[in-house]
Amino acid sequence: MILEEVKSLLAIEAEAVKNIPVTDQFEIAVNIIYEQVHQKKGKLITSGMGKAGQIAINMATTFSSTGTPAVFLHPSEAQHGDLGVVQPNDAMILISNSGKTREIVELVDLARGLRPDIRFIVITGNPDSLLANAAEATLSTGNPKEVCALGLTPTTSTTTMTVIGDILVVLQMKKIGFSNHDYSLRHHGGYLGDKSRKAAISEKNQPL
Repeated sequence: MILEEVKSLLAIEAEAVKNIPVTDQFEIAVNIIYEQVHQKKGKLITSGMGKAGQIAINMATTFSSTGTPAVFLHPSEAQHGDLGVVQPNDAMILISNSGKTREIVELVDLARGLRPDIRFIVITGNPDSLLANAAEATLSTGNPKEVCALGLTPTTSTTTMTVIGDILVVLQMKKIGFSNHDYSLRHHGGYLGDKSRKAAISEKNQPL
């Protein structure tokens, strides 16, 4: 009984990932990050509240480890001084399933008040929301039904948010030509550091 339920839940989650809308918004988002961070030397700032915030933290650390400097900004702390992390040429990824999260919507106005030219990318399940309308690029999760037994707890929605973040990271890595050597410079310890250094040495010794 449990095993069948596990299979069912996995199938629902997998189907939600397959149904993430594939649009030109991905290309627009990748270009925004590239232009602001890699050409204009700004940084990427991610933000979200609650479970979406945890996804945003993971996204920032993954971008940073793969050659795109990024930090997480807590939307509530932003109202108490942390907004100062926003500098010229930065870009922001804002995550809200409903597109109505008060702290995130307010962050848009706060950030624009400090840096009027800041550019926004939004990941949401509601592409018609106020938050989405404030963005230059809106990436829709497809608004999947949560697998939570109550249909309330962020579960399937956070899966799709995470996948969208992974896609942006990988596309950006390819755009900047991020190599094993680049990776090894950012991972000095652990299994991944050792693996990337060996791969970098192998690449260097390959005949031209």
